Amino acid sequence: MSFNETAFTKENLDFYLRELAKTFRKLNGKSMPAEIILIGGASVLINYGFRDTTYDMDAIILSSSAMKQAINQVGDKFNLPNGWLNTDFMKTSSYTPKLTEHSEYYKTFSNLLEVRTVTGEYMVAMKLMAGRKYKNDLSDVVGILKSHWDKGTPLTLEQIKKAVTELYGDWSALPQASAAFIEQTLEKENYGTAFEETKKIETENKATLQSFEANYPGVLSEENLDEILRRAAEKMSEVNEEETEEPLDSPTQTM
Repeated sequence: MSFNETAFTKENLDFYLRELAKTFRKLNGKSMPAEIILIGGASVLINYGFRDTTYDMDAIILSSSAMKQAINQVGDKFNLPNGWLNTDFMKTSSYTPKLTEHSEYYKTFSNLLEVRTVTGEYMVAMKLMAGRKYKNDLSDVVGILKSHWDKGTPLTLEQIKKAVTELYGDWSALPQASAAFIEQTLEKENYGTAFEETKKIETENKATLQSFEANYPGVLSEENLDEILRRAAEKMSEVNEEETEEPLDSPTQTM
């Protein structure tokens, strides 16, 4: 498991997409357009104001094979990591081809490359399906809920259930922890506090996994990370209990 630390902002994201469009045009000509649907962190960055950066540039790419070459050339030119714009998420449970039906237009670059994003309840559905405890999945869910609440267009559980069903077939397709999380969060409606608390947990979990990966290279995987985080939480709880234990006998004070 890798932890990509290359940060993208909304401003440099647009810059790289513009460069990608120009490079693709040189390689493929200007008669064949291309389409990219940005997923996850990049889509959140573009459409909502609660994040300044993202480390994920996942996308659905609808284009000729020249696009892969263009992505690599832009990456080499600006010293970006391999696969800086990639389709790896299409191998995960949060991917479904139905996402293309629920994407929204963002921008067209060089009159050739149309970029679309996923927003609202469909982004919430995707993030809940991923439900990674060490990424920004659940804090992004809360951030999106807060953004819509602040704009006066709150998302309801019914809307989210409908989106999950449309994308993944049934509400029961969600991990149980994600379903419980969204139901409890919507019920409480304290999105500001929930965002900070969730973000803090994700940050701590990421640090735990990075430390484990450093100590045991190649062992960490999607299959065992929940167990590793559970054991780390138990250990931390034991440490905290020991630190807060009071001595049974306290010295008496004399006058």
